[in-house]
Amino acid sequence: MAAQALHSRAGSEGNSPTSVTGRLPHSTGPELDFRSAARMDDLNRLIQEFNKHEQREYDDQRALEIHTAKDFIFSMLGMVQKLDQKLPVANEYLLLSGGVREGVVDMDLDELSLYARGTDYDMDFTLLVPALKLHDRNQPVTLDMRHSALGHSWLSLRLFDEGTINKWKDCCTQVDHISGNTNYFFSPTLVADWFYQSISLVLLEVQKKPQRGIPRVEKVERNGTVISVILGVGSSRMLYDIVPVVSFKGWPAVAQSWLMENHFWDGKITEEEVISGFYLVPACSFKGHKENEWRLSFARSEVQLKKCISSSLMQAYQACKAIIIKLLSRPKAISPYHLRSIMLWACDRLPANYLAQEDGSAHFLLGLIDDLQHCLVNKTCPNYFIPQCNMLEHLNDETAVLHARKLSSVRSDPAEHLRTTIEHAKAANRLTVDLQWRGSSSNLPSPQSDAGGENQPDDRLAKKLQQLVTENPGKSISVFINPDDVTRPHFRIDDKFF
Repeated sequence: MAAQALHSRAGSEGNSPTSVTGRLPHSTGPELDFRSAARMDDLNRLIQEFNKHEQREYDDQRALEIHTAKDFIFSMLGMVQKLDQKLPVANEYLLLSGGVREGVVDMDLDELSLYARGTDYDMDFTLLVPALKLHDRNQPVTLDMRHSALGHSWLSLRLFDEGTINKWKDCCTQVDHISGNTNYFFSPTLVADWFYQSISLVLLEVQKKPQRGIPRVEKVERNGTVISVILGVGSSRMLYDIVPVVSFKGWPAVAQSWLMENHFWDGKITEEEVISGFYLVPACSFKGHKENEWRLSFARSEVQLKKCISSSLMQAYQACKAIIIKLLSRPKAISPYHLRSIMLWACDRLPANYLAQEDGSAHFLLGLIDDLQHCLVNKTCPNYFIPQCNMLEHLNDETAVLHARKLSSVRSDPAEHLRTTIEHAKAANRLTVDLQWRGSSSNLPSPQSDAGGENQPDDRLAKKLQQLVTENPGKSISVFINPDDVTRPHFRIDDKFF
């Protein structure tokens, strides 16, 4: 089984290639990597330097710009809902830090335009927007997996009420049965068509009636089934990858066996937090029907699991991800989501105290490279939640060997590849700073300057949030906004609402 191949590869520290170092017992010399002869402390330093440049700190002005962009996107979606009442009135979005290209959700990257931080945007987010929200346990749902590869499904609307079918009929493919009945299958491509057209229409109307304080819409582009929107707010540019999804409560039967296994998060978070829900995202398998097939996504669970991953492993993952995004971009066969799955498998495989080592980032980086290379050579990368689903099953031998050889070059000189990645991060930051400087010298509009000295509602909400952060240090603060009325937010500090 694919899962066993990856899982058994390093059942203990002792048989992992990355644990074989150049420091012998009783030796006082520096610890070396056996394969590359790189000093482990040098690799740790380079990983920390990369993360310092990659994880930027935001001042109050940047925080205000981030909020203004998010507020604008939520307001836009509220207007989309009012166009034809297709979207749920009370919707629940999932906002993820990082774009689809960063692997925050399991989607194919081959249809996405190339955007680069610094050149095209400064910050990127993914927003999952339920087109259908199936949270009522009394609502019968038909996930038809007979025509799909593992981890994928068609969604039939035949058990839905007539109102829902009529509302979404133009976004469905129809299959006629011998009995004379018509079955409607919710189509990811047709839903994406409708979503892109609706967003474009709303943004066109917004731009016809410009108001002070609203972001500049710099780009709206459909990338496959993803709608990418780049907003300019003051001197910042934010990329939003907006994905229409189907949202479910509970847990799918196809992933039920995964719950029976032991996992690294056991005892750290509750099972209820992990299995609170899942999504269908508009992506199909290698041989699937694009117009009908959706992919199961556990993005909501991954947000919870991330809380249990050590900072040193996350730093290694971020550095490794940056390397493979550049190195394995052509042909597009490996995505950062594959690396994320490998990291989660490593968390299950290795002892928690080993992964918690503050100076372990170098070992973890080399281990992730080894595991990814192992997956390529064997053309096996099991989905973490559905282990029987091999995400590299479609990979041809030529592409697998090509990427494995590229990773071999990284493994032979990881320090050099880390230095290159650091230079790319520095260059992206310089572009951002340069744009901000030119923007300020040219008096580009910002949420504050556009207000003409008057306090707009957008500013008041952001300032209120800043005040709460100042007055409640160390506490968890959340803002709940109704997309239909963003002027009436509700705040939560720890467990108290007001």
